Amino acid sequence: MKTQSAKAKGRRLQQWTRDQVLESYPTLTEDDVRSTGMGQSGADLQLSTAAKELFPFEVECKNQERLNLWMSFEQCESNACDREPMLVVKRNGCAPLVVVDAEWLFERLPNLNFKKGTKV
Repeated sequence: MKTQSAKAKGRRLQQWTRDQVLESYPTLTEDDVRSTGMGQSGADLQLSTAAKELFPFEVECKNQERLNLWMSFEQCESNACDREPMLVVKRNGCAPLVVVDAEWLFERLPNLNFKKGTKV
């Protein structure tokens, strides 16, 4: 795959992730959650102060057929500083997946509200 095509594929996943955050938090605007340019260092989503108050994650997106999950999560952790790392991964023909620290998630599960019939 050409470099340009690979970057476009990554950009699409970043934009999809941005759109999911905006859909999940209707009070936020496109100015609050932005997809960073390809090749820039740091997290893949730039968050405003308002977005950081609602969304506790620093996001790294990887849209690759083969992925070293552990190395990718380490990159995500190094960009997270004092925020929770979230790795969003995707490959062709598969739905995106999210990787977060298991202990962090299980501590918060009892406080999450799942609607009846929601697939978990």
